[in-house]
Parts: sequence; C-alpha cells; structure tokens
Amino acid sequence: MAQLKAFNFQRWIEQNKEKLQPPVNNSLIWEDADMMCTLVGGPNHRLDYHVDPVEEFFYQMKGNAYLNIMGDNGPYRVELKEGDIFLLPPMVPHSPQRPEAGSICLVIEPKRAAGQKDAFHWYCPECNALVHKVEVTLKSIVKDLPPLFQAFRESEHLRTCSDCSHLHPGN
Repeated sequence: MAQLKAFNFQRWIEQNKEKLQPPVNNSLIWEDADMMCTLVGGPNHRLDYHVDPVEEFFYQMKGNAYLNIMGDNGPYRVELKEGDIFLLPPMVPHSPQRPEAGSICLVIEPKRAAGQKDAFHWYCPECNALVHKVEVTLKSIVKDLPPLFQAFRESEHLRTCSDCSHLHPGN
C-alpha cells in the first residue's frame, strides 16, 4: 500500500475552480474511492429531479443553494445556506438549484452497487404529474446525462403531460 497523506482542500478547490462552472459544474475529488466525493459549483438551474438509489450528504461550503424536493403533496424546497449540512435519504426525487455564481457544495455518496440505477424525472409545472422518467446505470455524469436531457428537450411527445396536456418547457 502506498503511504497515505492528506492534501490542502482549499488549494485543490482553487486549482480545480474552472471545473465548478457551467456547463458541467462539478469535479470528483478521488477517482478510485468507494465514496463519491464531488465538489459542485454554481450557478446552475435544473428542471429534472434526480432519484438516487443511495443517501447523499450535502455540505454547502460557500454561498447558498437549495434542493427542490418532489413530495407526496407536490414540490417543496430545502434551503442550503452557507455552512449547512443535509442528509438526503435514498429514492427522494430532488433537483439541486445553485443560483449563486461561485457557490460551492461538497456532495458525498456511496458508489452504486452493481445493477443499481439512478432515475431522472420531469414533472409537469402545472399539475405536478410525472411527465417523463428515465433510468440509467450511471457511470459518468459528464458523459451519461447530456444525451438523456437532450432527448427530453427535443421531444414534444416526451414533454407533454398525459394528465393535463401542458407542454413542459424542457430547459
């Protein structure tokens, strides 16, 4: 085993700050660990809801953000103020919103077990019905997600609510 050592996290953030901006907004800290420790930057705005098969730990290090949660009675917001931590249970549809440029959040979650899938949901902004969902064995956020989001954006059929016929904006 190689000798273990710590590193200066603030220096690492400074060296990787270009990765914390659009269009990707995140960077994995360790590539070969069983825990996915990801630094996420703002700004971003999402209309999809992520349904993660594992718990997610959030530490809002800099700036403010919030999670839109799709609950049993419709959407609600969990505020993440600078310095806040939050543990999201598995299988909760959530949509991270980072309106502030330069904001930074540390997100820690276990790697997926073989066969575990992440889901992405889009809900009708008029009636909250599920408009579209896709499940994927997530290997790379950077490579796997853009085609899924693009397919939804480009299809009026996928974006049309079957309950009220409202057309989801897609973007």
